[in-house]
Amino acid sequence: MKILYASSEALPFASTGGLGDVIGSLPPAVKEALGKESDVRVVIPMFPVVKERFGDVVTFEGDICVPLSWRRQYCGIWSTEKDGVKFYFLDNEYYFKRSGFYGSYDDGERFAFFGKAVLEMMAKIGFYPDILHANDWQSSLAVIYLKRKYYCIPEYSGIKTVYTIHNIEYQGIYDFAILGDVFDLGECDRETVEYNGAINLSKGAITVSDEVTTVSERYAQEIMTPYYSHGLSDILKNCGNKLCGIVNGIDVSYYDPTTDPAIRYHFSAANLAGKAKNKAILQQKCGFDVDHNTPVIAMVSRLASHKGFDLVCRVIEEMLTYDRAQFVLLGTGDHILEEYFKRIAEKYPSKFCAMIEFNKDLSKLIYAGADMFLMPSKSEPCGLSQMIASRYGTVPIVRETGGLYDTIKAYNRYDGTGNGFSFANYNAHEMMSVIRQAEELFCDRRTWNKLVRRVMEVDFSWKVSAEKYISLYRSLID
Repeated sequence: MKILYASSEALPFASTGGLGDVIGSLPPAVKEALGKESDVRVVIPMFPVVKERFGDVVTFEGDICVPLSWRRQYCGIWSTEKDGVKFYFLDNEYYFKRSGFYGSYDDGERFAFFGKAVLEMMAKIGFYPDILHANDWQSSLAVIYLKRKYYCIPEYSGIKTVYTIHNIEYQGIYDFAILGDVFDLGECDRETVEYNGAINLSKGAITVSDEVTTVSERYAQEIMTPYYSHGLSDILKNCGNKLCGIVNGIDVSYYDPTTDPAIRYHFSAANLAGKAKNKAILQQKCGFDVDHNTPVIAMVSRLASHKGFDLVCRVIEEMLTYDRAQFVLLGTGDHILEEYFKRIAEKYPSKFCAMIEFNKDLSKLIYAGADMFLMPSKSEPCGLSQMIASRYGTVPIVRETGGLYDTIKAYNRYDGTGNGFSFANYNAHEMMSVIRQAEELFCDRRTWNKLVRRVMEVDFSWKVSAEKYISLYRSLID
């Protein structure tokens, strides 16, 4: 089986979050499950960080001229191999030599070039996959171009397509005035990409793909309702026969408390002594009293409204006033939220620490040192943080939505089952009540440690998810 994953990012080469984690982990897991007879490859843009950090391991494969409407643009093809998977990087400094991956005025044109270059690259390297698996709107045009422009070419005609929605909020919406000039699509393609009077690239990929997946079973159900779909519920319901949810996994070798070089003291479910030592380091770093009996509650997240921060803002001062817990927050995002949490940290320096930055190593110390991990999201397609926290024995407290619902089941004090705490309604005081239930259980250290061990032993590896994707690929080929 030959598979090509197209994405705008992939860990460790270029990543801003969950999408990069998935594309860095899923292809190697699929390759391992399929064995030597398979050929699994990944293609992403050549962002500056790739050259800066991996310039000594990438190899130049050649260059092509990419036709995009009236433009003929240079594209260099670079590659390297990791974990049995070949990674390609498409180089065009005009489009990709930017300070950030996204947010430029010409993102539509940049990723139209990327989508076209993915298909042109196939001919150059002589690799026509059985499955083209595109991820989020930035690679949606690879699927659209394949189905609308390349499908009549014999080498491309047998390629089956999968389109994965990692977050339905981001859809690639543009004015129809640039249909031809920027996207190289004609009036005959209007129906494919038109939605609500505009170009919607995600809608186009959904309608033309052979299969559509999203990153958890619950989220697949949610996005067929108006509340969660950001306007695409009717399209998704119409395509419901080809929509399924497959929950993400995490790279358990990268997130491994027994070997992780980012934490000072290693530990396991069988021996939690190192976790207590990491907690002391975290408390010192935050400026808190080092107290083993005080629970540390952590949040590592992009500061955005749908992550549930309005609930936190509603009750945080009440909890800092009356609860014994210490809170640590790591993340960047919305400026108003950044400033708010900075003020809270200044007002309650002994109980609240706001680290307004993006720092992978620091996040691992927080995962390893905290006692509880709070994710009160309004919507969460899958979520990786609750799985990472579990891997490090930090008990998740989540709202029952999307992948949080699929991966975290509420602790039952009567039979001891469950691997975290959860609440159903998007309500600040319901969240606070559940946090206090967790704090109460924390006081019973023997029972709490049993829960910590159970949380650490849950298998969140990619193995199960990879098998489900392989089954999907095989059904398309057959």
